[in-house]
Amino acid sequence: MACPAVLIPRLLRGSVGAICSQAPLLRLTPSTLRHLTLASIMKSIRKTDHLERTASVVRREIVSAAKVCGAASESPSVKSLRLLVADRDFSFKAGQWIDFFIPGVSVVGGFSICSSPRLLEQERMIELAVKYTNHPPALWIHNKCTLDSEVAVRVGGEFFFDPQPADASRNLVLIAGGVGINPLLSILRHSADLHREQANKGSGYKIGTIKLFYSAKNTSELLFKKNILDLVNEFPEKIACSLHVTKQTTQISAELKPYITEGRITEKEIRDHISKETLFYICGPPPMTDFFSKQLENSHVPKEHICFEKWW
Repeated sequence: MACPAVLIPRLLRGSVGAICSQAPLLRLTPSTLRHLTLASIMKSIRKTDHLERTASVVRREIVSAAKVCGAASESPSVKSLRLLVADRDFSFKAGQWIDFFIPGVSVVGGFSICSSPRLLEQERMIELAVKYTNHPPALWIHNKCTLDSEVAVRVGGEFFFDPQPADASRNLVLIAGGVGINPLLSILRHSADLHREQANKGSGYKIGTIKLFYSAKNTSELLFKKNILDLVNEFPEKIACSLHVTKQTTQISAELKPYITEGRITEKEIRDHISKETLFYICGPPPMTDFFSKQLENSHVPKEHICFEKWW
């Protein structure tokens, strides 16, 4: 499948020399995009929020064209996108995020991928879920993005789960707050794919058990509820979840009720899952990630077994 050209804002102009020096937009083909280096892009882009916060974080140098091929409302405040990334050089590890370049928008977005790497391998698709804010990339996604909108993406991040077939089996505890579910859903889906491969082929990485703790204000803000419960029901001996709501004012549906706890995720719930075979992945508001990472350290969990990603 041929990958379309993508319109890149003028702010990237310096990355490719003096081409179209007077044009407000520059049309680049995917082959040109692949040769944009991280160094040249960072020199050309005014560093704001996401780029500043992640300036020291490892990124791939490949910038790939992408096209919006699906959009839906995941909650009253969150919109999901499905992007086609036909560039075969584009890949990611479960848990990583992308720099999100929008034609005509000078601010670069940063959004975690919530789909599994397997979806990219099979269909050349990735999925995002973006909360409505006044940040220009989020505003564009909620108010201006349409089917067939063209953007560009680049993978970054050091928060991921990417076991190799010969690695020791590990249990996972995933702790999510709000839209912090995004990278953890990618890890959960990847873990399910690994288990399917092991069950069907008898080869590949042998995953242990996975427990997801997920907290939001109310059930309408618990993203991807159906996807999560489908995996719990598909792998009842492997995957479990505990869904927490902190400000629920309406009645909880019968389908959700067995999985819902009213109140925050507690230290005791997490401590009950500590073992030497368990890895902990945490993503949510900074106070939440700080609290649980500190509590796990105080419970003598090795630092290399505690991974966290903060969002603002």
